[in-house]
Amino acid sequence: MEQYPPKRRVLEQFAIIAKAFGHEYRLELLELVAQRERSVEALTQLTQLPVGSVSQHLQQLRRAGLVSARKEGKYVYYSLADAEVLTLMATLRRVAERNLAEVNQLVAQYFDDHQELDTLSPEQLLERLQRDEVTLIDVRPPEEYASGHLPGAINIPVEELEAHLQDLPAGQQVVAYCRGPFCALSRDAVRRLRQSGIDATRLNQGFPEWKAEGLPIH
Repeated sequence: MEQYPPKRRVLEQFAIIAKAFGHEYRLELLELVAQRERSVEALTQLTQLPVGSVSQHLQQLRRAGLVSARKEGKYVYYSLADAEVLTLMATLRRVAERNLAEVNQLVAQYFDDHQELDTLSPEQLLERLQRDEVTLIDVRPPEEYASGHLPGAINIPVEELEAHLQDLPAGQQVVAYCRGPFCALSRDAVRRLRQSGIDATRLNQGFPEWKAEGLPIH
């Protein structure tokens, strides 16, 4: 019998990771644990998936080395196993955007807006923050903000935005960011701010992508 080539055995291991990425639920779970460590119960609530399904997908991600787990009492908490997972997720998104026309069509249909036209890149945001030209708001839930956020960002969850409009500096542009480029929270925040007459835009990525690029976080 012909011996299985060593190179193919290595590629077989690579395929384990590729297969783990090959489901939309697992990609959603990765996006959520990229924000902060979460329990199975918390992920079940956020995704609205059955707890058994969430546990099964998390086990596949764990076997592929994409997430790690720790037990505390009766709860199991999951987090990304390696910062490079963020890079892999970002690369997957960029390749899909460049090579799958349907991706951009679906995004346009889902968000039904044109705010992509005036987003800020990380480089542009850093320059404007250094010149004190913008106010940066993190519209994610407080527990995600507390686990890590962009320097200078203030936490205003999107559902509390109207109550804090008077706290925003007058005459200064507001930049919002959230979980990632396809997250609806920052888009919703920009829409609400503009409806209130405030000049607003958003970062073209989220906290995980910013972190993956090695940019400073607090």
